[in-house]
Amino acid sequence: MRNSPQDLHKKILGEQGERLARKYLVKAGYKIVKTNYRTPAGEADIVAKEGATLVFIEVKTRTGDSYGSGADAVDGQKRRRYVKIAQFYLLREKISDTDVRFDVIEVQNGQIRHIISAFGA
Repeated sequence: MRNSPQDLHKKILGEQGERLARKYLVKAGYKIVKTNYRTPAGEADIVAKEGATLVFIEVKTRTGDSYGSGADAVDGQKRRRYVKIAQFYLLREKISDTDVRFDVIEVQNGQIRHIISAFGA
């Protein structure tokens, strides 16, 4: 089954947003560890380190306000999924005793809004 032009536009927009988010994070001193990290629980857009803290980041890219903010799109189900993704990552990489944080980065018309500790585990 082929993707519709709208689906393709969303995919390209999302990739552009993630690229801008990565550039922003590197400039802010983060180390990008993984991108589009896939697990049986789902996918984390970006896994990064800020100092000793491991940060799982959901990137939401928007062209307008018609669907609400990107942070609004990270509902309870998405938050629970991110917690499971983090648990899977920690087990797979054999990491223990480290601080973990969940952030959201909104990208809208090239502008970035970084919500640090957007939700907890």
